Amino acid sequence: MRQVTDRQPPEADSAVPRRRAGRLEAAIITVLSAADRPLTTGEVLERLDAPAALTYSTVITTLNRLAKKGAVTRRRDGKAFRYTAIADAPGLVAAHMNRLLAEEDDRASVLRRFVSGLEPGDEEILRHLLSDPDS
Repeated sequence: MRQVTDRQPPEADSAVPRRRAGRLEAAIITVLSAADRPLTTGEVLERLDAPAALTYSTVITTLNRLAKKGAVTRRRDGKAFRYTAIADAPGLVAAHMNRLLAEEDDRASVLRRFVSGLEPGDEEILRHLLSDPDS
């Protein structure tokens, strides 16, 4: 038999806002890059500037995804794993952009649309990098 309670469902606006895709990955990479040693999942969670609603399981899932992408390494330490960043946050974003570009047959159209959507300052940075990639 179902028990009836006077508890109301949570309001939609009281929910914790979701992060944009990749933002948690970038934050985790930043934490790992700043660390002077490999970190456990719990240590990563402690160092994240994140809402209280961020859970251990969300962090471990994200760390596992980063390991599959080759952005972090992990080694067993007792029952836990310790994680180390291989790439920094900008490197992670660049690798993601390259993966997306590689999936498209018409790369010229993708790049044209990407460039046309750049902010003026970003466009100038890109022009500079294209003219002098070693700078």
